[in-house]
Amino acid sequence: MNLSIIIPAQNEAEQIAQSLAPLQSFRARGAEVIVVDGGSTDQTVSQSEPLSDRVVISPKGRATQMNAGATVAHGGVLLFVHADSILPNNADLLIASAIESGQTWGRFDVSIRGTHFMLPIVAWFMNRRSRLSGISTGDQGLFVTQHAFDRVGGFPSQPLMEDVEICKRLRKLTPPACLSARMSTSGRRWEKNGVWRTIFLMWKLRFQYWRGANPGELYGIYYGS
Repeated sequence: MNLSIIIPAQNEAEQIAQSLAPLQSFRARGAEVIVVDGGSTDQTVSQSEPLSDRVVISPKGRATQMNAGATVAHGGVLLFVHADSILPNNADLLIASAIESGQTWGRFDVSIRGTHFMLPIVAWFMNRRSRLSGISTGDQGLFVTQHAFDRVGGFPSQPLMEDVEICKRLRKLTPPACLSARMSTSGRRWEKNGVWRTIFLMWKLRFQYWRGANPGELYGIYYGS
């Protein structure tokens, strides 16, 4: 199995090296690491170049950047990882096992780095909800075969909820592989804006999206909060 790890980034100089460093063992085992920069004004690109196989410059937008990375990827399996997330040490081997068993896509459980006592509880609910719904968030490291990715048309061209939408489309093909190994993601947004406030906001946005709200309007609410 050839794996391409695609990381969309913008102004992540403070932590991109920390996220890329653990991927060097994956590269040694044959994985490809692609960082897709959305117009950073800091040192994200220069810090990424020594630790990745390719840095792609793309218009800003997570879906746009991830699709740009998929376009140049050589792997038969694509793994999308946020710039503030860290994969399990054997993530590539776990994905290979899932694919070899017949799965076409899936995700990991997640833990949230931070000091607030609620963050482990938030992570538990995220993992539980994902298992029940078959929908994962970008924090959970979505992996998918290139064939299945192409069948659903890649990530939809929308500024928010692109992870929810692609999971809905992939779920029509096959159920996801819900891997119990945990990747960790930063709790910076929860801690900056308030854990309870962020929880309420995310549930509100998901409900509005389910009701058919425009992703562009939801983007304005999310990043204007």
